[in-house]
Amino acid sequence: MTAGVETATASGAPDELTNESLLATCTDAVAATDRLIAAARDAVAAHVVRDGRLDRRAAEAHQFAVHGFAWYATYGETLRQTLAWANTLNADGQFGELERLILEVGFGEYLAQLLGGIAMSQGEIVRPGDLWIDADTVDAFRTPAVETLIARASDANTRARIASLVEHSVDTGAFGALGLDDTYEMIRDQFRRFANDEVIPYAHDWHLKDQLIPLDIIQQMSEMGVFGLTIPEEYGGSGLGKMSMCVVSEELSRGYIGVGSLGTRSEIAAELILNGGTEDQKREWLPRIASGEI
Repeated sequence: MTAGVETATASGAPDELTNESLLATCTDAVAATDRLIAAARDAVAAHVVRDGRLDRRAAEAHQFAVHGFAWYATYGETLRQTLAWANTLNADGQFGELERLILEVGFGEYLAQLLGGIAMSQGEIVRPGDLWIDADTVDAFRTPAVETLIARASDANTRARIASLVEHSVDTGAFGALGLDDTYEMIRDQFRRFANDEVIPYAHDWHLKDQLIPLDIIQQMSEMGVFGLTIPEEYGGSGLGKMSMCVVSEELSRGYIGVGSLGTRSEIAAELILNGGTEDQKREWLPRIASGEI
């Protein structure tokens, strides 16, 4: 049997896995996923690559498969990074019950979707056959590790336990250890308080009245540096990494998605200017974006 994989009890409930056993099982599942995605890449490339380069007409003709492959590749990378998060927590002694259950259910659900279909939109579901992955490759993906994690994720008791552990987390933010450093944890705490005090009490009313986000909220976000998180300091920003934008956007979106998405707009604009703009354009626009002026 694959290392780390354990079976269910006679009652049907999954056996308890040690941290090391669970992480080993997930490692095996990532390897199986890599093989599946490699097969998908080769199969899709055979239809859209000519002489070593992407053929635009072929890609347009097979855009559903190309789009679908992007989803498969994204799922694969998500599993890899989730496992890295779990390994980091385990090494730091922070891999507790909630984190274990999140890993199990997250892995199992994504693996099941890789097999059965990923919903790219309400009306588009991509399945292995849509990427020209043959039946033998799909069968090979069903390793003991993959099957074990899918079974554990579908267990009702597992999901109910997660719900009980996070029952009051909307107020506390205790959704498990995130593996953030002290700086990001401080940023998270700051914006959680802001969302709790300035966004959540009023968001539903904004929604019912179909109102724009009030200017005083945007002004407060500007003062907190939301619009210049990743812009270099020389252009008026904070010079933080992409993780800062993720942390801030998640906390603000918890309060109201309309508020959480505001920072991402400036992030996209700033990155385009940083990567493709002239020095004059950078000095003209980046400080104004960072300050919230535009």
